[in-house]
Amino acid sequence: MALKPEAFQRCFQDWICDAIPADTENSRRHVAIDGKACRGSHDAAKGLGNLHIVSAWASEQGIALGQVATDAKSNEITAIPKLLEQIDLTDTLITIDAMGCQKAIVEQIVDGGGDCVIAVKDNPPKLATAIQAFFLDHLERDLEDLHYRYDETRDAGHGRIDERSYYLVKVPTDFAPLKDWPWIKAIGYAVRITQHADGTESDEVRYYLSSHYLSGKRFGEAVRGHWSIESMHWVLDVNFREDEHRTRERTLGNNLSWLRRFAVTLLKRHPDKDSLRGKMMSCMINTDYLTQVLSLQRV
Repeated sequence: MALKPEAFQRCFQDWICDAIPADTENSRRHVAIDGKACRGSHDAAKGLGNLHIVSAWASEQGIALGQVATDAKSNEITAIPKLLEQIDLTDTLITIDAMGCQKAIVEQIVDGGGDCVIAVKDNPPKLATAIQAFFLDHLERDLEDLHYRYDETRDAGHGRIDERSYYLVKVPTDFAPLKDWPWIKAIGYAVRITQHADGTESDEVRYYLSSHYLSGKRFGEAVRGHWSIESMHWVLDVNFREDEHRTRERTLGNNLSWLRRFAVTLLKRHPDKDSLRGKMMSCMINTDYLTQVLSLQRV
């Protein structure tokens, strides 16, 4: 409770930079940003809701890069710029869900030397409507007169088959929202068709803006890779039981949340093929194994 969260995180971030060499294979790293509520942190007596943590996750390396705490989900929009200030944006591809679809956020990323792929839903309405109308118009003509970059994947597991298609198009010169969003260089369309074990089929469509005209493969990787931070949130709840913690004090909750994320980083970096839960058990019963995990071995 006596530790300032920003300084506390910075110590671990410096440790990560020293322990893990720069990734020379990928010139543009992928960082996913998303928010998560600590559902057991509310305090009705003091009028406190759940503590919300907005965090950054280097999806390809499995590394927690930083986080910012806020008292309300609506404040996550103001927390994202503070989190971006903690990250070296140079040659970084940032992905954010629709809550991050804000002009100031896109501008901050581009000015910092990075690029972004951000989901677009109902807000802002004019941008969302324009992107949806553009793709629906061309889909009616089977994309015959449209130049685009494309990628597709097919995955089977958990009793279902997922087929995903990704389309990325340069922003047309007559695209109306361009005058208000000059940082947008491409707009994207992603569709997932799921065949369930009972023979039924469902589909999901999402729209995106991008500050760079990526390859179809990289656009697809960015959209799919954003799921990694949601997977990390699932690990926090299942393996670390974060939602059950009743920590109400905000500084303490923030620091404990960061320690859990850093623990996930340490465990994921260990080359053992065991599950995360299995690695946690090995750390508990084997001092040598614990030492290996704490030494932050490179995969």
